[in-house]
Amino acid sequence: MKRILIVDDNDDSRELVKKILKKYDYEIIEAIDGEDAIAKAVTYRPDLILMDISIPKMDGYEVTRRLKARPDFKATSIIAFTAHAMRGDQEKAFESGCDGYISKPINVREFPEQIKVYLKEK
Repeated sequence: MKRILIVDDNDDSRELVKKILKKYDYEIIEAIDGEDAIAKAVTYRPDLILMDISIPKMDGYEVTRRLKARPDFKATSIIAFTAHAMRGDQEKAFESGCDGYISKPINVREFPEQIKVYLKEK
């Protein structure tokens, strides 16, 4: 069973993603801020991390940089999962170490396939 860490401080956003992904038998771990994200990533070793950028305590860019700096997370796929969809936001996510980018609001029909693609790349 693939394990996915959802990092998002918005309850509704996390619940929607959880509801969609649980249909595909993924194990879902949740984090609500940057510090929680690092702690849960280290504890649970997810196969994929969906990283919101605007989260409390430490933004998603910094969390991504810190995780990708660790040898044990270099191969872990971290996907920017954000409403930041302005010019340059996607590039900034990739510069911080993100392996992909999914903008919110998500397309409920396409989202599961996007996740499958990112998990296959691992």
